[in-house]
Amino acid sequence: MATAFSSDGEATLRRELGPATAAPRGDLDGFYEMGRAAAFVRGGGFRKVALQFPDELLADAATVAARMEAATGAEMYVLGDTTYGSCCVDEVAAEHAGAEAVLHYGPACLSPCIKLPVLHIFGQQPLDIGRCTEAFRELYPDRQTRVVVLSDLEQQLCPEYPNIVFSRVVCGDPPGPAPPGEVQQFGRQFPVEALGGLQDCAMFYVGAEGLALTSFMLTWNRCPFSSFDPATGCGRRETLNVNRALMRRLYLVERARDAQVVGILVGTLGVAGYLAVLQHLRELLRRAGKRSYTLAVGKPNPAKLANFLEVDIFVLVACAQNTLLDSSEFYRPIVTPYELELACNPAREWTGNYFTDFRDLLPGACAHVELPPAVPAAEAVPDISLITGEMRAAYLCDHAAPQLPPSTALACRDQTRALAEISPAASFLESRSWRGLEQQLGQTPVSKAVQGRRGIAIAYEDEGHEQP
Repeated sequence: MATAFSSDGEATLRRELGPATAAPRGDLDGFYEMGRAAAFVRGGGFRKVALQFPDELLADAATVAARMEAATGAEMYVLGDTTYGSCCVDEVAAEHAGAEAVLHYGPACLSPCIKLPVLHIFGQQPLDIGRCTEAFRELYPDRQTRVVVLSDLEQQLCPEYPNIVFSRVVCGDPPGPAPPGEVQQFGRQFPVEALGGLQDCAMFYVGAEGLALTSFMLTWNRCPFSSFDPATGCGRRETLNVNRALMRRLYLVERARDAQVVGILVGTLGVAGYLAVLQHLRELLRRAGKRSYTLAVGKPNPAKLANFLEVDIFVLVACAQNTLLDSSEFYRPIVTPYELELACNPAREWTGNYFTDFRDLLPGACAHVELPPAVPAAEAVPDISLITGEMRAAYLCDHAAPQLPPSTALACRDQTRALAEISPAASFLESRSWRGLEQQLGQTPVSKAVQGRRGIAIAYEDEGHEQP
């Protein structure tokens, strides 16, 4: 019996699911900037191009691909499921398809790529310029305020606000260092003339709440933020407690200091510099006396990472937007490369500046800090864990990485003289009682596919009937 506050679930069980329909768009050519995309393909002479869509735009992929093929004569290949985050260019999938270039649609982190030329098409989202300008004036009544606008409203606001700064999107790595009076960060260029740079300005963000805004607020944590959501037409002052968020991140730094085994999660294969930062993290962990394992698991989720029980903490190497992963539901916490450096590099101190782009930590970058020389254990200053209350090592050692001699790196596995490589990680896995699903190739009899049950576990359609 169903009441106003309960249901027996019959309606849910009988409901038929159909394919999702895309939101109606009046002008696909304008929304996806077909003219600019076609000019990019023809100008580069590309014969096969990969089209990367996020999930919310995938319903338009077939129509866009057909129109692009008709306009350019090139073959279009739709990337339906990205290897990692949809904001990053999936160069791996594009190379598997033999693509010569990538058209990336939707929101993007603007991380520079390594191999393929990329054109970013964000989509011409509807924006009420008048309402946005009005909200800006309400949030910043003082016309002398220094404000950085993360959008394109220059013509409407520039005459009224002489100290306003507009960001400009710059795709790819700049050819050299930023000239004086300019800041290049997050794929954007800021002409800032203030002595303190961006930290002395207020920030006005045009867009919906998401990972991009969170990354901006943690990086420029001294700046007051306001935003305007084009979908709702409302402007507001952001009330995210940045100090509380940073306290949570610093707690994870303490967890990283206590960890003995660290799993390095590869969260991107397309952002420039990811191989260099992987090597940098391995060397940092080796000098800190911690064991490390490099794991490529695609998009991380709690079920995947729960298989690595021996790992005390994970560090995620990803773009600036995806690196801030909420690990509250995971079995082990997940930190960023910058947080791991805070934990393991004694020369790096917390200054209030937070870095989400791992390329800032590499040699020659703005936030690189050299590792100090090794300290003998007898001269090291003792350190106490703020979580467990136990003493821990907080100095860098200089012992060589344990390597097996070349003569014993390979061993005979069976009487057929098949060779097997000795691996500590594989030896640990062999000691487990449960090692995951086993294929059992050649042991399972071959059978024809049969029709299974329909419905859900509590109410199959053939419930109560005998199976043939």
